[in-house]
Amino acid sequence: MTRGTPFIQLDNVSKRYGGVQALSAVSLTLQRGEVHCLCGQNGSGKSTLIKIIAGVERPDADSHIAIDGHLQSHLSPAISTRLGVQVIYQDLSLFPNLTVEENIGVAQHAGRWHQVNRKAIRNTARQAMEHLGIALDPQIRVAELGIAQRQLVAICRAMAAQARLVVMDEPTASLTRHEVDALLFLTRQLQQRGVTVLFVSHRLDEVMEVAEQVTVLRDGVSQGCYPAGEMDDERLTMLMTGQAYRYQPRLIDHSNAPVALSTQGLSRAGEYADITLQVRAGEILGVTGLLGAGRTELALSLFGMTQPERGEIRVDGEAVSLASNRDAIRHGIAYLAEDRLSLGLVVEQSIGSNIVISVLDSLTNRLGLISSSRRNQAVKQGIESLRVKTRDPDNAVSTLSGGNQQRVVLAKWLATRPRVLILDSPTVGVDIGAKDGIYEVIRELAAQGMAVIMISDEISEVLFHSDRILVMRQGRIVSEHLAASTSIDTLDEAVHG
Repeated sequence: MTRGTPFIQLDNVSKRYGGVQALSAVSLTLQRGEVHCLCGQNGSGKSTLIKIIAGVERPDADSHIAIDGHLQSHLSPAISTRLGVQVIYQDLSLFPNLTVEENIGVAQHAGRWHQVNRKAIRNTARQAMEHLGIALDPQIRVAELGIAQRQLVAICRAMAAQARLVVMDEPTASLTRHEVDALLFLTRQLQQRGVTVLFVSHRLDEVMEVAEQVTVLRDGVSQGCYPAGEMDDERLTMLMTGQAYRYQPRLIDHSNAPVALSTQGLSRAGEYADITLQVRAGEILGVTGLLGAGRTELALSLFGMTQPERGEIRVDGEAVSLASNRDAIRHGIAYLAEDRLSLGLVVEQSIGSNIVISVLDSLTNRLGLISSSRRNQAVKQGIESLRVKTRDPDNAVSTLSGGNQQRVVLAKWLATRPRVLILDSPTVGVDIGAKDGIYEVIRELAAQGMAVIMISDEISEVLFHSDRILVMRQGRIVSEHLAASTSIDTLDEAVHG
């Protein structure tokens, strides 16, 4: 492939679903061997555009798509794949019950009469991993891998299919900063091999780090294509949202507020050691660190999911034993997990059912049956207090955007009336506008006197939305900082040692 010539050109692409105009006259050109970022909030049209490139959706009349200079009268998934288009969706579309090598190579070597050439599959998987410098056990089942390793399998599968364009749809949404760095390095390797990469991300720092060109969508309309070097966070945010978001560190003094939760010498072998901390009523305590720093492991013990081997936990000054999450809830502790889809929500159930799932016992009548009036009142209160955008609480929670799903998880835990709220990566996978709404909710909860522990690997997040920040490294707290008197550079140095 010759670098700097178009691989795919979309011109005047529109798509309407009933009364909703998802895309309106969008143009996009992807050069061979470039990394191009597609940015926009949820509902901006990014997913629709990706589906059109993949042949899953057909654009409206008068839309034009050319691949390798040849106008395509129509695309289907088979045609797009044959022309070298590979899409890695957020759910990765892997087979968890199959091995790494089977996921990578089975599509190329599944023969007639259900016969599979296992030797060819093994060779294809090995070559794909070697080309990208990826070391994974080819015999391990994908179900046993973490999300970052599954991403690598999906990328290897795309390369095994002779990809010329790889579309990565929010590939970093559930990754730590360390894992993100590895993925961005791999993206550059794809580029060096002449593969075009369309990278979709909400995380603006990644966009600046990996992109050569940036196309921005807002409400289905292109806001233009720009060299990444000419963009900064403020300009990109304005293009995506039409608004400016400027954050300053919090300047609130909580030193005289009562201590809501504290630990002394908390330790659990292989996870964290000698953790001594306290968070006061109304305070937002940020906790940051790299992958393996022990942040989530500590949170799980504070919520009773695992038990420390040494040390003490106190709630409102009283020593407590948290043998389970029920114990934690009874003592006024709530925990919003990082993986909201598998740990925070029952995605097949309704919005309302998810909101009240943690407080069903309190909604029963004298006969032990759930009172419809009490349930409906609790659902209404949760939707209104968290400003969940929905027309019908009986809709499945899966119909909501990422930001609104996160609000539902918050509503679920706020229904338990906690005194301490632990948030593990509360804005992961949501766009900048939805993030701002979640930050506003967190500030309101703190203003009402709730103690908040906010865990995040985004240094800017803890700096601008916490009062005090703890940095963890290798299972230990290595430094403490007041947000009002520190900087991103200082925190970054503390995180990386």
